[in-house]
Amino acid sequence: MRDSKCGENSPAPLLTAVDATSQVHLIVGSNPLAAARCTKCLEAGAKPIIIAPEDADMHFLLIERIEQGSAQWVKREFQDEDLTSLGRDEVDHVVDAVFVTLGGDNPLMNVSDAPELCSFTLLSTYSDGPLHIGITTSGRGCKLASRLRREIASSLPANFGMAVDRLGTLRKRIWEEDQAAGRTESKFEVEDDDSTAQSHTFNALVRNEDASAAKTRRIRWLSQICEYWPLQKLADISDADVDAILTAYSSGNPDVGSLVEEQVGSQRRKGKIFLAGSGPGHPDLLTRATYNAIRDADIILADKLVPAPVLELIPRRTEVHIARKFPGNADQAQEEFLQMGLKALKAGRRVLRLKQGDPYLYGRGAEEYDFFKKEGYEPVVLPGITSALSAPLFAGIPATHRSVADQVLICTGTGRQGTAPEPPTYIPTQTVVFLMALHRLSSLVESLTTAPADTATPISRVPWPRDTPCAVIERASCPDQRVIRTTLEHVCLAVEEEGSRPPGLLVVGASCHVLHKPGSQKWVVEEGFRGLGELRGEGDTTMAENPAATETKDL
Repeated sequence: MRDSKCGENSPAPLLTAVDATSQVHLIVGSNPLAAARCTKCLEAGAKPIIIAPEDADMHFLLIERIEQGSAQWVKREFQDEDLTSLGRDEVDHVVDAVFVTLGGDNPLMNVSDAPELCSFTLLSTYSDGPLHIGITTSGRGCKLASRLRREIASSLPANFGMAVDRLGTLRKRIWEEDQAAGRTESKFEVEDDDSTAQSHTFNALVRNEDASAAKTRRIRWLSQICEYWPLQKLADISDADVDAILTAYSSGNPDVGSLVEEQVGSQRRKGKIFLAGSGPGHPDLLTRATYNAIRDADIILADKLVPAPVLELIPRRTEVHIARKFPGNADQAQEEFLQMGLKALKAGRRVLRLKQGDPYLYGRGAEEYDFFKKEGYEPVVLPGITSALSAPLFAGIPATHRSVADQVLICTGTGRQGTAPEPPTYIPTQTVVFLMALHRLSSLVESLTTAPADTATPISRVPWPRDTPCAVIERASCPDQRVIRTTLEHVCLAVEEEGSRPPGLLVVGASCHVLHKPGSQKWVVEEGFRGLGELRGEGDTTMAENPAATETKDL
């Protein structure tokens, strides 16, 4: 066999799944295509032999395979006798396949330039356990074949190969039991080939007096399950389901179909947990996936700071719990939520752990994922729009801006057990966003603007100038959003006088004054936000709701 590209008028190729275990495959060439062919051969269990001169420009993957001992390198030009001398003993040393990957200017032969010399083409393949899917465009569009393969694979239920394996196990055990009981004489009384079409008697009624058909009753039933059940339903069959089905068969249960429905239904009722971010505040900023999770959940465990407009989307029928977190009780409240979620999962319920912002950004999302996965329930994690990037946007602060800010740093203002984390060093072109920082704003600003006290060691952290622009953004994207624009010198006094409206964050850096130039005021307060409401036609801009309504404090 030789690697091929089919001619324009060639008939449909005979697509086969070849067991290439221990076969010897020659790969003539050393370029990236040769490396790809070598990988394919190894995945199929074959033994690749690479034919290329010692001074050839060998692809790094081929070098790696050779050094690992998984591929052999014959350091010379290809010779005709290689075809009949390098193969296995059991086939008289004839090699099983040849892949010619030489460049187009090679006078020997080239697969692209001589398709008439080729007898096969490799497929774009997807594998999941015993399930293998191959696509070919007969050499007319390899990229299109790859796309078609991805489209088909993505439409299958997750881990569908495991379902194929279980159904194969069930089929084998049915045959073994039927043969042991004398209900069938041959293992091959029904189709045993993936290419075999259904017979015209596939759905025929099996009567008790029809002894020959009765012998294959159980296999016929399994075949109909494979044909008619939705793929997701097939994917839900577990090993326990297989055992229960066979036990029912052995006991002579006449209603095996109902049993399978019950078993698989029980499997589908296994609890499911979602970790989702609720975004910065406005319900329009939820992802559609999180919105669907809110509507479909049986129980919702929500962070304390998830805003009311988002909670109002929860159906009345849904059980809701709000985290009872307060200073000094965060760990206990977290453990309470974990156990509450686990109890609901064990009861087969659909659990939504609803977190503010994004679940993985200072939200303990990874810790919760790890906890539930160890308990046998792998969470589905749904991202949320983080306030670290969206709040500055709603406040008119570009996190990056040409010639002003070329990097963004997201920090927490509160470390574990309430400790103060090490403040970042001053970088003039950096925008820093501090989350969970306003309750300890004074000490944070002090650490930012003060050089390290330990003068015995070289100063590795540069303090931030006190005139650095900054902004406090509270309840970002909500109608009662508030922005306090000031500098590090005045931000503590501004928050002390204006009060707190959590949740909020602090943005520090020159980017804070890109779109809002500083005046002579110590700080400027901007109340309200209607930007998202205008998308719905809610365009009245009364003074109380006007996003531009401001209050200033003069120097």
